[in-house]
Amino acid sequence: MSVDVPRRIVLLRHAKADWPQVADHERPLAERGRNDAPLAGRRIAEAGLTPELTLCSTALRTRETWKLVVHELPHRPKTVYEERLYDAPVGQLIEVINETADDVTDLLVVGHNPGMHGLADALAGEADEGARERMERGAFPTSAFAVVTFSGSWKSVEIGCGRLAGFWAPHE
Repeated sequence: MSVDVPRRIVLLRHAKADWPQVADHERPLAERGRNDAPLAGRRIAEAGLTPELTLCSTALRTRETWKLVVHELPHRPKTVYEERLYDAPVGQLIEVINETADDVTDLLVVGHNPGMHGLADALAGEADEGARERMERGAFPTSAFAVVTFSGSWKSVEIGCGRLAGFWAPHE
């Protein structure tokens, strides 16, 4: 596959988590999160986003979010649970994305804030009308996702390389 093909990255923040007395990595979804995650999945499907690969943080709340989202998609993409996505800064998130094989056109990343918001903002050198404003207005809430498009190899993903093509949040 040519590396100049258009590509999409869907950056999904995990659904609303609960705060029981457990380690942060083991926090489960709250009831609202269990309700919102399938909505995000339906919206991803309705938008025609068809990830071939999902990179998901190993935290319980991201794994639970992905399990609820994926049931709403028309097909199940390959899923890789990646420890480096947990509480990762933007630079580390880009490093993980850079490792994606070039036969993947659409990638979905399930992660945490401030990383998902920071990454969407950093990658988006340009933005479709209103997308950046919607993302900034809500500060990338739980179950929200941004879509960033770019052309080139996954190894070429860097700050400012893409266009923020869309943003969705469950309670806009």
